[in-house]
Amino acid sequence: MELRREQNHWLVFELGSTHPLYRRTAKFDERRQKVNAIEVLESNLSAAEMVAMAYLNDLEDAELMMRPHPQCNSINWQVGHLIVSENAMVSSVAAERMPPLPDGFAERYSKERAGSDDPAAFARKDELLSVYRTQRQGTLDFLRTLSEADLDRQTGIDYAPTVGALIGMQATHWLMHSGQWVIVRRMLGKPIVI
Repeated sequence: MELRREQNHWLVFELGSTHPLYRRTAKFDERRQKVNAIEVLESNLSAAEMVAMAYLNDLEDAELMMRPHPQCNSINWQVGHLIVSENAMVSSVAAERMPPLPDGFAERYSKERAGSDDPAAFARKDELLSVYRTQRQGTLDFLRTLSEADLDRQTGIDYAPTVGALIGMQATHWLMHSGQWVIVRRMLGKPIVI
């Protein structure tokens, strides 16, 4: 992977490629020489997305059904779980801000379905990533309405006790799961992307 800065964006390329894989907006204002907590959370979400999408980018639908270990969930189920979790967590503090999941999506990615190896039980990669982008945009739109003081608002959730912690959890959750995807990539002989 290679990063190139163009104006206020970072573009992420495969080595030797001229077509960017991802585009990250650089929120750091060089005139101010400091960032605020909202910008840090947005940057963390962007960095987690860059890592996760780099690992998912060249995987086919059949490869997304692979498990890094027989007792682990398939990549497809994990991605769906991440999407459903983000929707539920952010909706718990901003229900009116999050777009609805497609009909039946949450049920397809319930804990009860985690053991299924039937590709027909789950969404295809293009649908998964489309739903992800819609949900992540909802999270970002909500984050951009907040003040730094709003980040301290209590959520009542023990593992994410404030709104700031809950937003930060979205990046952490994706990174935690994406580490498992590296194992599948190695099993498939895929190139190292990060």
